[in-house]
Amino acid sequence: MALVLAQAGILIIIGILWRRWSPHGLEGELTRRVVTGVVYHLLLPALVLAVMWRTPLGWDALRLVGAALSGCLVAIAIAFLWYRRCKDRATCGAMILAASFANVTYLGLPVLEKTFGPWARSVAIQYDVLVNTPLLFTLGIIIAQRYGQRHPDERNGIANLLRVPALWATLLALMLNLTNVPQPTWIEDFLETLGHAVPPLMLFALGLSLQWPKNAARKLVMIVPALVIQLFIMPLTVAAVGLALDLPVQVWMATVLEAAMPTMVLGIAVCDRYGLNTALFAVTVTLSTALSALTLPLWFAGLRNFAGM
Repeated sequence: MALVLAQAGILIIIGILWRRWSPHGLEGELTRRVVTGVVYHLLLPALVLAVMWRTPLGWDALRLVGAALSGCLVAIAIAFLWYRRCKDRATCGAMILAASFANVTYLGLPVLEKTFGPWARSVAIQYDVLVNTPLLFTLGIIIAQRYGQRHPDERNGIANLLRVPALWATLLALMLNLTNVPQPTWIEDFLETLGHAVPPLMLFALGLSLQWPKNAARKLVMIVPALVIQLFIMPLTVAAVGLALDLPVQVWMATVLEAAMPTMVLGIAVCDRYGLNTALFAVTVTLSTALSALTLPLWFAGLRNFAGM
């Protein structure tokens, strides 16, 4: 795990340095938008299609979804109860989102694949496209609207969800999977070629997204509860529910590690759109990502000891 995180950290640091120095005039924010756009619209859907087309679908998938969904909902509930006393509604909304949605693709996917092997990509993708993304674009948007401001050309949550390319790739893959359509070798090779580019580009884009304003240290009192919920309470909930649902050990470990990932980067865009405290959310992403270099190995070691591995 330490080696996996070290390798991921190098790519993240490259992204941070790129944002700072803008080599060849390629400004960090513009580079991030281009990279994430390619991943979001092309490479990630290709990876989702490749993996979900041949992922066994059954009770294990439903139990994984149940455990992941429980973790997100418990995190949202605890964050809401804690931050409701906050007088600044924009900050309250940003912190509820920061505490409740983990970075299960940009960091989770490459970490799981390197730690457990290619099979674990299906855990990361199911966690994202069946739980994290639908919940963000429905309940997450409701929270953002409640504490922020409705965007002038706002669509409803379902309409926003239906614009996610990875969701359509999932629906196509599920249809092909359930109807037992074989995956031709040339299509498999093509999709895998595109999919292999996803983990390094995601980590690079994560580095491009990290921010630390000069006055960030003053905001730690607001951020710490979100970090505790995101890095400890959410994975603990997923671990407990996963055990209760009798998830297979390897799948259980991978699912809990997904829940232990730091705050998701996409939330920055949500905060921007709805007038929430984007700067504080971005600091939470940065700090949680840095802390995850310590907490993820602890979770992995603890899960292995519990499973007797």
